[in-house]
Amino acid sequence: MVSLSTWVRYITHKIEYSVSLGWKNYKGGQISDREVSNAVLKNFVLGKLTFLHWNKGEEMAPTIAEKGGTLLVRKLPTADPTHVFVGDVVVLKDPEKLDNYLVRRLAAIEGYEMASTDEKDEPFVLEEDQCWVLADNENLKAKEANDSRMFGPVHMTDIVGRVIYSLRTAVDHGPVQNSHFSMQKDSPVLEVELDVDEMAKQHKA
Repeated sequence: MVSLSTWVRYITHKIEYSVSLGWKNYKGGQISDREVSNAVLKNFVLGKLTFLHWNKGEEMAPTIAEKGGTLLVRKLPTADPTHVFVGDVVVLKDPEKLDNYLVRRLAAIEGYEMASTDEKDEPFVLEEDQCWVLADNENLKAKEANDSRMFGPVHMTDIVGRVIYSLRTAVDHGPVQNSHFSMQKDSPVLEVELDVDEMAKQHKA
């Protein structure tokens, strides 16, 4: 049973998300100033803070099963250094296939100096809104991992969510190891919105 303190934290997150999303849609010209309050209220009452995402491939093993995993993803209305952190497993738009999404771990954000293992490559600093993402599977070469070692820095605005739970099979599932700060922030969302039975129904493996 979810405690009162957890519900309070969850509702606080939901209000923050609903307001951020309403403001984002207003700034983007998708809704008028008269529609903002209705959009915020509708999202607060009917919306969820998570969505399910299917991911397959060896790039994120063992965090996500090579044969495929159903993931519970925390929505992020804005992906910036105050909402997503180094160490988080994120869902982002594939920089090489616009209709596809990748799951990778955030390894560095703006301001970080990046140095290559190849001495011929000059070090560089990630610019504002840039980040560096890597696959978890250390056994893969850069080409096989299909991460920032291949396609370079990506825009943080391409991040659509943070993976907070992974279902590999109906009996093998659990929370995803993210940064300590993110896991604290996501704990009430996970407690309220996690539905393992529903994830198992959606599972394709």
